[in-house]
Amino acid sequence: VIYAECFGCVTSFLIFSVFCLMYLTEKMCPAGWVNFNNTCYLLSTESDSWDKGRQDCRDRGADLVVIDSYKEEEFLCKFIIKQDTWIGLNDRDNEGNWKWIDGAPLILAYWMRGQPDSGNGNPQWGEEDCAHLQAHMKTDQNWNDVRCDASKQWICEKVP
Repeated sequence: VIYAECFGCVTSFLIFSVFCLMYLTEKMCPAGWVNFNNTCYLLSTESDSWDKGRQDCRDRGADLVVIDSYKEEEFLCKFIIKQDTWIGLNDRDNEGNWKWIDGAPLILAYWMRGQPDSGNGNPQWGEEDCAHLQAHMKTDQNWNDVRCDASKQWICEKVP
């Protein structure tokens, strides 16, 4: 009888411990943010320049999104739905040398056909040094370069 009682207590304790551990290790995102693969994402409700978008993300303890997997690219395409959105990629320091805001070089790329083109040298478009996700495009071909002062929504990313 004592063995059965102890076994029941140990079993209950282990089940309780597992649930506590699952709760503590599950990463929580702030209200309004969406969790994907233990990372939090926020789609802005306003539009502005790449720099203003980045500053807004930083003010929230985050930064513009760095896309480092196809699964993340797929998620973001579903996440943005209708709006073009800034991502944390630019070639401001050296034309044609695209880098993420965390300093990582561009390895995975999902450029639209013919992009990046820096406006093809057309003064109408100016220097196109910042990248955005183009809404309504194929998942693996939806990045475009555009002037950094263009007005777009942005996606913030942070680890909880």
